Amino acid sequence: MSVKKKQIDAFLASASNAAEIILKSVGEDETIHIVSHLDADGLSAAGIIGKSLLRLEGTFRLQIERWIDENLVNEIAAEKHPLTIFTDLGSGYLDLLNKKLSSNRVLILDHHQPTGEASSTFTQVNPHLHGIDGSRDLSGSGVTYFVAKAIDKKNIDLAPIAVVGALGDMQDKYEQRKLGGVNKMIVEDAVNGGYLKLETDLLFFGRETRPIHQALAYVTNPFIPGISGEEDKSLAFLASLGIKPKNKDKWRALRDLSEEEKKKLFSALADYLASKKFPSEVALSLLGNVYTLTYEEPWTPLRDAREFTVLLNATGRLDKAGLGVAICMGDRGTALEQANEVLRGYRRTITKYLSWLTEKPDRIEELDNVYVVRGEGFIDDRVIGALSSILSASLPNREKPIIAYSKVSGEDMVKISARTVVLLTNRGLNLGDILRVAAEKYSGRGGGHNIAAGAHVPIKSVESFIKLVDKLVKKQLEET
Repeated sequence: MSVKKKQIDAFLASASNAAEIILKSVGEDETIHIVSHLDADGLSAAGIIGKSLLRLEGTFRLQIERWIDENLVNEIAAEKHPLTIFTDLGSGYLDLLNKKLSSNRVLILDHHQPTGEASSTFTQVNPHLHGIDGSRDLSGSGVTYFVAKAIDKKNIDLAPIAVVGALGDMQDKYEQRKLGGVNKMIVEDAVNGGYLKLETDLLFFGRETRPIHQALAYVTNPFIPGISGEEDKSLAFLASLGIKPKNKDKWRALRDLSEEEKKKLFSALADYLASKKFPSEVALSLLGNVYTLTYEEPWTPLRDAREFTVLLNATGRLDKAGLGVAICMGDRGTALEQANEVLRGYRRTITKYLSWLTEKPDRIEELDNVYVVRGEGFIDDRVIGALSSILSASLPNREKPIIAYSKVSGEDMVKISARTVVLLTNRGLNLGDILRVAAEKYSGRGGGHNIAAGAHVPIKSVESFIKLVDKLVKKQLEET
């Protein structure tokens, strides 16, 4: 469903209202407390609002969190900040925020499905409130970008960071992995400003920075058995096609291949995936729109927007979120060097877990209506969301969502991540609603988007939780 002008106008009016609140707070020399999520979208949002406040010479404190819980809200309530801004967080926790922060001034810049009504002391900017789909048409960093643009038009140069956030949130759901809806307006700002270039190409991680065999081995969405994580086998695969990995003594990157070589490589990968019984759509997911940040240095991981998102996710998931925010705010020195090192470790971690999961088929268990990955204490809970996103693109039966979980370190809780495809959301499936209902039944919390959601529940209840989710998925799809 296309987004209508009146919906966009209403949303933009709410963004302008939020901008006025921020400008007033800065004008009164208040210290603004910002709380944002640790994924690529959340870090992008934090970078956008942080840079905007820095340009205003405002005073602010930035805090990155995995989720909102009672301890965090109690801490915020006790500190009595003049203004607290939640970016890419908040709408899914309105009950808790209302209970604890109703006497505080709170600004929520989010795109998750709101759960209930916000307190009268809160200002909430959320696309869902205007009939706009926050799971594919506008991300948390996109919401924050429109507020920043309303603060000052010169913040249009932050549009590429909002594009990075949207891609990190996997909102490229339109034809050929394109950003659409309200996100399209952000892309247009970035292109018109000369900050972004669009083209259609193979979607390989490291297309700008890595030798072609390494870029092929780094493909994990979809995970290609026998190629992903296997540089020597990727090199042999290219050799079998007659694609030379070097030009004299210099390694060739994807950007160096001719159009004929790219077509040959794509065709061979499609045949290979078909031989492994993957649906044809999986091969098509290797091809799509590429977003190049023209102002970034060539041969760096920030040049390709999707590679930028992986770098941000790595810093957030591996407890180095400050590096990611600093990079979004423009640091290209020490922060970038350290983030690149974090990224290398992150890629090794993801590849290790994917290899473990594909070693034995029963590690991805198929139930009546869902797939389940039991990460238990083996898979780090900080990357369970990234794994479920990757796996959801490679399932044998795409008419079933995937539910993955892992034990939260040091707690008697599990972190749960659920993903599905547009095919099922178009039929009425809403994972955010399902995980919220199921988690609340077992003394946990859950929510998110129709296509991607998360929850945390006591570990003793996880099997009962999964059984309930399986039933709720069936019920929702039967009712449509």
